Formats: sequence, C-alpha cells, structure tokens
Amino acid sequence: MGGVCSCCGPRRKNSYEPLLLENEREAVADLLQYLENRSTTNFFTGSPLAALTTLSFSDNVDLQRSAALAFAEITEKEVREVGRDTLDPVLYLLTSHDHEVQRAASAALGNLAVNAENKLLIVSLGGLEPLIRQMLSSNVEVQCNAVGCVTNLATHDENKTQIAKSGALIPLTRLARSKDMRVQRNATGALLNMTHSDENRQQLVAAGAIPVLVSLLNSPDTDVQYYCTTALSNIAVDASNRKKLAQTEPKLVQSLVQLMGSQSLKVQCQAALALRNLASDEKYQLEIVKFDGLKPLLRLLHSSFLPLILSAAACVRNVSIHPANESPIIDSGFLQPLIELLSFDENEEVQCHAISTLRNLAASSERNKGAIVEAGAVERIKELVLTVPLGVQSEMTACVAVLALSDDLKPQLLEMGICEVLIPLTNSPSVEVQGNSAAALGNLSSKAAEDYAPFNAVWNKPDGGLHAYLVRFLSSSDITFQHIAVWTIVQLLEAEDEQLTNNIRSSPILISSIRQLAASPPPSRSGNRRDPNDVSQGSDDDFEDDGLTDQEGEGEIATLARRILDLTEDAGHGEGEGSRFTDRGDDERSQQQTQVGSVGSEHAALRASVHRALSGH
Repeated sequence: MGGVCSCCGPRRKNSYEPLLLENEREAVADLLQYLENRSTTNFFTGSPLAALTTLSFSDNVDLQRSAALAFAEITEKEVREVGRDTLDPVLYLLTSHDHEVQRAASAALGNLAVNAENKLLIVSLGGLEPLIRQMLSSNVEVQCNAVGCVTNLATHDENKTQIAKSGALIPLTRLARSKDMRVQRNATGALLNMTHSDENRQQLVAAGAIPVLVSLLNSPDTDVQYYCTTALSNIAVDASNRKKLAQTEPKLVQSLVQLMGSQSLKVQCQAALALRNLASDEKYQLEIVKFDGLKPLLRLLHSSFLPLILSAAACVRNVSIHPANESPIIDSGFLQPLIELLSFDENEEVQCHAISTLRNLAASSERNKGAIVEAGAVERIKELVLTVPLGVQSEMTACVAVLALSDDLKPQLLEMGICEVLIPLTNSPSVEVQGNSAAALGNLSSKAAEDYAPFNAVWNKPDGGLHAYLVRFLSSSDITFQHIAVWTIVQLLEAEDEQLTNNIRSSPILISSIRQLAASPPPSRSGNRRDPNDVSQGSDDDFEDDGLTDQEGEGEIATLARRILDLTEDAGHGEGEGSRFTDRGDDERSQQQTQVGSVGSEHAALRASVHRALSGH
C-alpha cells in the first residue's frame, strides 16, 4: 500500500469524497496518518482499530477495500492474539460481494489464524460459514485465501469437528483438484489437517476424499505429494479405511513405492509410513513385496536421515509379519542392515523395529533361523542386550526364544554363551523381559545337545545362575512363570545328564518348591477344555487362547512337578528309561502328562508360556 489509502486516489473523473459520511472522512484521514507511522502504531486497539472498523462497516465498497487491504498488510507483518473487536470487522468484510474485499479479508483472517487463540475465536464467531461461501467463489484468488484460512483453522484440534460439521469437506475435496496449484496446495493441506482423528477421517472418506488424494500422488508438486501421502497414511490407520482402499484403489501401492524414490526426503518418508500403515493388513504386506517395494525400503534403511531410517524400519517390520515375505526379505539383503540397526542407540524405536523384524523373519523357517544366526544376529544381541532399554530387551529376548526353537541351532546358541545374558534378564524389572528370557532358556533346554555342559556351567552364575532363576520362578505368584520353570526342569532332567540331575536333586529349596507345587490337586476333566490330540482345533501356536482356567493351569503345573519328583527319585535309585516324559502311558497320571506335553508338538507347554508372555508374531 505504500502508506497511501486506496480510497484517497482519483478513482473517478470527479472525486467521490463528497459522498463520504463525516465519520468516514475522519476515519480515512486517521488511517492515512496511522499508516505513515505504522512501525509505532498498534492497529489492534484504540483509535487505529476504530478507523479500520468504520471503513469496514461502510456501505462504500472502496472504503471496504481500503480496510480489507489494510488488515491484510498489517496482519502480514504482525500476528498477535486479538479480541472480538478486531475480528468482527474482518468477518463482516468476508460477507462482501466484492472479490477484492473478499480476497483481502480472507488473507487477513488467514494471517490471524496462525495464532492458536485466534483460531478458536474465529470459529466461535461464525467464521466458517463465510469462508465456505468464498471457497465456492468463481474467483481463484478468493478460493486460495479462503482455503488457506481454513487450513490454518484446522490445525487446532478443537476446530476440526466444527469444520467437518460445517460442510467444508466437500468443497475442500473439490478444490483439491483445482487447476491452480496454490489452491490445490491449500486444499490438500486442509484435508491433511482433518485426518488426525478417527471421526474426522470417516467424514473425510464419506466426502469422497480418497480417490482425490490417491490421484494427486502423481502431482508434479512436491508439497501436494507430501500432503496427500501423509493424509493417506493417516487414513490408513483405520482398518475400515484400509478395506475401502483395497477395494477401490488398486494402484495405491505402486504409487507409494514410486514416491519412495522422490527427490524430496519428506515425501520418501511419508510414502514409507503410508506403506507401513497399509501393511497392517495381509493383502498389503504381500502387495508391497509384489510391486518391488523391498528395494527402495532397503535403500532407505541405509540413509543417514533418522526419519527415513525409522519409517523404513517400521514398514519392513510390518511387511515381515507375513510368512510368505520372510525369505524374500532375507534374500533381498536385509539381514546385515537390520543387525547393524540393533546398535542404533540414537533411537530406541529403530532398534525395536529392527529386532522385531528379525524375530518375524525367524518365525516359520529353519532355513531363515539359520541365516539369521549365521549373519551374526545372536552375537550382536549378546553384546547389547544387557545395556539396551527395556523395550529393546523385550524384543531381543523374544527373538532369541524363537531362534532357540530350532533343534539344529541349540548347540550353537549354547556354545555362544547366550545363557550368560539370559539368566540375569530373568530377574529384570520388566515382566516381559523375564518371561521372554525364561522362555528362551526353556527352549534351549529341550533336546539341546548330547552335551549339557553349558547348563552346568551356569548353574550358580551369573547372578545366582540357572538355579536362582528356577527357584524364583517356582515361587512366583504368576502361573505362567511357574509353568515355564517346571517345564524347563523336566527337559533338563530328561536329558539324563548326571551332573544336571545331581544339581537339581541336591537343591533343598528347589525340591521343596517342587513338592509344594506337586501337592496341588489334578486338573478337572470336565468343562470345555480343548482335546490336545485334536489338531483340527489349532496348532500349539494357538495355545494362548485355549481357554484354560487358572485351576486347570495349576493342575498342569502340579502334573509336571510330580514328573520332576519321579525323575529325581528315579535318578536316585538308578532307574532310567521307564520315566521318559512323553513316552509313558501306563497310568492315569502319565496320561495327564501326555496331555500337558502334546498339543501338536512336545514344545506345547513351553510355547503356551511364550505366547502368553508375548504379544504375537
């Protein structure tokens, strides 16, 4: 404006000044003076605001233009919390039929809407209704400023519901397809701001935003790509939305995979995060691999930019959940970078995603378990597990528990000295870490090797050794922990290692605890308990949901405890083969033992404890 009020220039052949009311002429004169001294003038109060208000409420469109332009320029340079006395004249200007007044007034309101308190006041004073009307304007400049204002208003959580209910979502969705890039940016930015709550996401989907956002992933504009990718990532948080996306957007994954190669780091990051959220579903886990998503994800894992590493690690973690993806991920070269990320102490979440992925990759295949161990994962875990945060410890011990299910790998794991770090962790402050560590030790104890020397070596150390751990778990109030302990002792005794048997038999506190557990009554045969010999009812991986009551669980523990007493007494009397845990079938108690120990495999009892301690695959 250059300090000159537009109403004072020669707009017609004859000046329109005689048409002005007295108070309007005074307001024009005052405003000119204030504009000359703008650096020291507060336009949001007193006489300066009064002059602007007078011009705003004038019936003279030129005076309204002057007021609107002045508000736009003032708020461009300074934004502060304002009251109703400032917002009322600006909101009144929005109702003008003049495009120039609308454009400048919405620009001023958008500037004021940068302030959090102003955002709320604008909406509470009814600012959304005139803004929606301006979004429907045929004037692109008016559209652009109105949408920009709504974008700013939508950054406040308390406004989002009001915006959704106001009817703004449909015109915003329509303007996202505008040929004017400025309007398109503002509209997609506003849609993004409306995706941060479940209710608003559903309203946005209902307004038809999904196909618009997906089509704009191919926009040449980086900001539009970013807004649409991020909005879709948020929308994909909800299972119902993922289902809708799967039904209506067959090219979504290809577009997002392509965007992971964008020149913009923020677009790459959001594309990976969107794929991560989509990969909560099996269909998308498979599609990401099918449409060559692994290669760009591997590249992002090697990035030096933390957000990229984190988004890629999170995505790979979800993709790895599907058993069919385990080998493709390993064969694509992910093992070494994932193992390296275990040491990424800058970010605990990256470490958790990396170790969780390794655990997933080991879940279904002996080949993959072997590849993970051969790549050095166990050595790295042993090196780090005692010092990493509890959340990472939980994932690391869970991974070891899965690897220890492999009979072929047990001797190698024991030779690496993995028990030396697992035993201290059975006394962790974290219940999850305790359970996972104990489950890993239990898995290692089953058919570990002909040589049980590694277990004898840790019987009393470190931290009280295997002995102290077993005593702690046997006396625990947690039935799951008791179950792991008695099952582990049975496996150790069935190894028929003389020193191990003597270690167990010669511990008064251990035997005393076993006798107490053995004194519990046997489990009831009534009820809806699953038949352990009926594999059609599910594998041992389903044991977690078998519906056992606490009484039945205690009965199983008692059965195992009696088995331990049988084995220790047999050892003391030189008796041998007749007491094998899974082979006896000559009396009612041994039949109960067979039920406890075989739900699809002889690891059933322990794996029940593993699944209760862990949250899933």
